[in-house]
Amino acid sequence: MYMRPALPVWAMGAVLCFCFWASPAWAQDYEIDAPPLALAGIPFDVLVAGEAAGPEVLAVRADGRTWVAEVHEDGGFIFAGIVIPSSGAAEIELLVDGSVVADASVRVIPGWISIMPPLIAIGVALITKNVIPALFLGLWFGSFAINGFSLAGAFTGLLSAFQVYVLEAVVDPDHGAIMLFTFMIGGMVGIVSKNGGMQGVVDKIVPYAGTPKRGQAATGVLGLVIFFDDYANVLIVGNTMRQVTDKLRVSREKLAYIVDSTAAPVACVAFVTTWIGFEVGQIATGMQQMDGFNESAYSVFLKSIPYSFYPMLAMFFVFVVALSGRDFGPMYRAEVRARTTGQVVSPDARVDESAGGARELAPKEGQPHRAINAMLPILVLVVGVLVGLYVTGEGDGLREIIGTSDSYTALMWASLLGALTAGALSIGQRILTVAETVDAWYAGLKAMMIAMIILVLAWSLASVTEVLNTAGYLISVLGDALHPGLVPALVFVLSAATAFATGSSWGTMGILMPLVLPLTWAVMQANNIATPDNYGVIYSTVACVLAGSVWGDHCSPISDTTILSSMACGSDHIDHVRTQLPYAMLVGGVGLVVGTLPTGFGVPWWLALPIAAAILVVAHRLLAKPVDEAVHELESARV
Repeated sequence: MYMRPALPVWAMGAVLCFCFWASPAWAQDYEIDAPPLALAGIPFDVLVAGEAAGPEVLAVRADGRTWVAEVHEDGGFIFAGIVIPSSGAAEIELLVDGSVVADASVRVIPGWISIMPPLIAIGVALITKNVIPALFLGLWFGSFAINGFSLAGAFTGLLSAFQVYVLEAVVDPDHGAIMLFTFMIGGMVGIVSKNGGMQGVVDKIVPYAGTPKRGQAATGVLGLVIFFDDYANVLIVGNTMRQVTDKLRVSREKLAYIVDSTAAPVACVAFVTTWIGFEVGQIATGMQQMDGFNESAYSVFLKSIPYSFYPMLAMFFVFVVALSGRDFGPMYRAEVRARTTGQVVSPDARVDESAGGARELAPKEGQPHRAINAMLPILVLVVGVLVGLYVTGEGDGLREIIGTSDSYTALMWASLLGALTAGALSIGQRILTVAETVDAWYAGLKAMMIAMIILVLAWSLASVTEVLNTAGYLISVLGDALHPGLVPALVFVLSAATAFATGSSWGTMGILMPLVLPLTWAVMQANNIATPDNYGVIYSTVACVLAGSVWGDHCSPISDTTILSSMACGSDHIDHVRTQLPYAMLVGGVGLVVGTLPTGFGVPWWLALPIAAAILVVAHRLLAKPVDEAVHELESARV
């Protein structure tokens, strides 16, 4: 049966057009982007995608409170500073002119949970003395918290820790650039070691070591020359100079101290080393949560170097000790023993003479040792970085050019050219075959593998702490309580304690850098000093993470470089730690009190550094006694 419509077709169309024209703005699509996780009482932001069609008011409602939107710089809208005071499931509703148009669910957890991943990483490292499982367990717990505290959440968190966070850390383009650079420069180290180039550099310096003072100074100079990798430094200098210093009756403990104190410190502050990729990567990770701070990570690293008081003072103090002929503490007794009896190690020392051999870094037998085969690739590497920074940067002055440059590109270009130069010299002079060159490159690359695993896990842990808003929690707890000038000193002590306990400077950097940089920035903002004139606090904080890690590493008996220094120099490990500790503590204490603390309150670094160096000279003069006088007295007594 046919039924006549209530309205003509044209009238129905008119009604629809009118409804569409008069429909409220919320009829368009708005997408609410809320974090899946929030901390109780800690502010967080909600983003909304969409474009307002008229003068309507957008707002979000959560826990009975309402926040009005602000236009986001990337489009859409942002609702900043949303706070949910209690834990549990919370609903966030998007309102347009008072009507709910979208909602999202947020799980709210207590704030203290957010600091557990890094604390677990530190605690497990203390117990196991191994930073890799410590980092992974911290990562797992963080992923567990994100996925929900349940049996299913624990299993899902384990899988997500690897499949989500580790994968994201590896596939990030900037992270990939750092990994490739580090592997390539490690390969270059392998080639210039195998082709005899580094041994050639050593051979040029050794003839000047004719007395105990000169022998110690020559060892220190070699440590500075082989600046691009701490492991290569320790193995090459330790194994080579051991024969020289033994003839000069310099104790193995003194040799290990000099080698150890010119390995990590110089690699930490030199601007082209196997450390630089790791350091820049960690700085970049921390800067991701510093809104309003717009410098490149590499530029921040370069500007932090003058504030690295411990590494620079440690290198300076090596030459103060070497050239003065004076020592104090257990080192004095070791030197007197070696000089008077010829026993370069203590009678009860436990030394594995074959432990520091480093076969893969040993030069190929029967081939010449030409220093140019090491110096030219290193020169290409350094010049390549400088040219790359200049080419990829923009601006009028050098500081501005470096600040805007693409450091990752520059480092990758330079490392490739350096490795190719080393390979071409080796093959062109028929020192190594193509196969031997590849094997040497691979041996150097393998030496970086553990470091890269630590780096990837540190990146992954930083991603988890970002999701958990760990920095936000620390800022809420400490932001108003800390004076900005004290932050670098506290960071230095925390880094030193962590590195001492874990034995890993890189692990310490990976755990702390992503946390302390946002905290420092927030403290500066809270005190209204987050301006370029006060960026020295940021540079000093970066330097204190790096320098504190090296200081704790030097004092720690479980540190990898401390152990490696003992092995390469043929020293009893405990004797090395016992004799080096007073020197490291003196330098670290002066660097902290005279350098880091004053610069935090505005004293220029260029004033604090020479004052600290002068105090070290005076302190050494007061504490140390001439070894030659003790030797002369003992010999006179025997006569």
